[in-house]
Amino acid sequence: MRVLSLLLVCLVACTDSSGPDEDWGMEGPVEPMPPPGKEDSQYRKGLLVATNTSRTQVWTARNKWEDKDTPAARAAGLAWGANSGLSWDEKYAAWIDSLEWIPSLDNYSTTVRLTTPWGKTLPSPYLECAEMALFLRITFAAWYELPLQLEAISSGQRVYFGHYGVRTAAGRFAGTPEFAIAYKDYTSSTTWKTTWPKDNTLRTRRLWGGTDEQPELGANQVFGAYADEIHLNKRAAYFTVLALNYLSSANLADTANTYNVVPESVRAGDVLLERWQRSGIGHTLVVKEVVPISETSLDVTTISGSMPRRQGVKQSGQSSKSYFTSEYTGGSEVGPEGVEYAKLGGGLKRFRVTKNVGGYWTNTWMAADEAHWINSLDYARIGARPARFEALLGQVSPQQMKAELLAQIADARHHLEQYPASCSARERRETAFRALYSIAYQLNTTKAALDAQYRTDADYVLGELEYAKSKTCCWNSSTSAMYDLIIKKAAADQAAADSRNVCEVPTVFMSRTDGYKTWSDYAASVGRSSEWKAWSEDESCPQKTVSADTVATLSATPYCSL
Repeated sequence: MRVLSLLLVCLVACTDSSGPDEDWGMEGPVEPMPPPGKEDSQYRKGLLVATNTSRTQVWTARNKWEDKDTPAARAAGLAWGANSGLSWDEKYAAWIDSLEWIPSLDNYSTTVRLTTPWGKTLPSPYLECAEMALFLRITFAAWYELPLQLEAISSGQRVYFGHYGVRTAAGRFAGTPEFAIAYKDYTSSTTWKTTWPKDNTLRTRRLWGGTDEQPELGANQVFGAYADEIHLNKRAAYFTVLALNYLSSANLADTANTYNVVPESVRAGDVLLERWQRSGIGHTLVVKEVVPISETSLDVTTISGSMPRRQGVKQSGQSSKSYFTSEYTGGSEVGPEGVEYAKLGGGLKRFRVTKNVGGYWTNTWMAADEAHWINSLDYARIGARPARFEALLGQVSPQQMKAELLAQIADARHHLEQYPASCSARERRETAFRALYSIAYQLNTTKAALDAQYRTDADYVLGELEYAKSKTCCWNSSTSAMYDLIIKKAAADQAAADSRNVCEVPTVFMSRTDGYKTWSDYAASVGRSSEWKAWSEDESCPQKTVSADTVATLSATPYCSL
């Protein structure tokens, strides 16, 4: 079973000392809706369509998700030709599928390139995993003037994030912006063809909860600048930054905003959620491509952000399969809360579409998708999906699997070289190793032999931690310079042990009873104190008061046995 580390990196955290409330007039974080009662309603009734939203309107919902024959629906678009016969929901899937693969800015991973309806192209932004899924859905809805309603709850009242602004049934929520009054919409202009309109205030609006840096745009850029580059409607750009600051994977898991679908219907644009708790953080992947490889087998490629924020990274079919088959994606096993994972909202999800039903903006699904829907209370069918994906997703030879797993291990190590405190990267590395051990017999080798060949000292120094018991996992701003110091300290310790002709297990980099004094003292001893950063709560961290971090159960061969 996976430990908690990877999943906990993807909350849209709001823990900065000033926080986003100051920017957006909000009143603290929002939560997902309570679990559904007796039914997983096909029709999630929301805001009255007749509500006067003239001051808070972000964009006008001129199109409907089900449209196929209107002039706008018949027009050619980013990933479809004229008279395509596709609904806008199908076009959303086609758009995600069409995103071009390009090298990531770090020249190590593969990411995607976005093309806007105005012909502008930009590499993927640097986002957390849930932010990536929300960004793509909100962006498409805003570009094509489709209704959007994402539901949450704050202090017991329902809050709607949508094309009409951020509202409750009673009116504008708290002091949130009056988008139509405060910001400009240049959609109907033609001046963008020569000079793209820019909003200098928007370009300073950042994502909170960790570092917001967008180097794909140049130095000292934040996400507001990215939103400014892809939207003529600056109201939509401001709204996107706000929504990503407040909505998280818990809101994506919420049946108010997404619904469960059967494995056989998986398509581009769907989201895969790993959940181990009802509320709080989790991990999110966006389905990018679904390719049949036989009459009964599929190859599914995904993309995901992470924390610290990164460009959306391509996860190969084999890498993605490890997520689809995990108990955390809604399996039948019992999790740490004493509840089956199937009851925690994880698994394959599809965004609900917002329609005008009986005069209310209502979150539902396309008529053709009803056959693919699994009621969120049907825990037996939800819990059976990981096993079904095990059979459905493509099988590869042991040698190819080994190659893919070693690539995943290398990718996790590369991330740790930049962010040594990253619990997600430590967990990804160990998950890949555990998968490698599982095919040792097919490779005609043993776990110990695999470790002897492929383990590095750094794997032990940056050992896997239990997230819920380790404050290091909340620290997203560690650096490559710190990695260098950690590894050099470990090498010095090893040299000292060698001189005594003994084997000494490396000290795991984590918070100890004296915090991180072991490493800060070493940095001072080699004249590099300025390169050692103090711990900071870069995401919501309930475990910040632990006296010392907890190392996860060792999956590797014990160090001295090697």
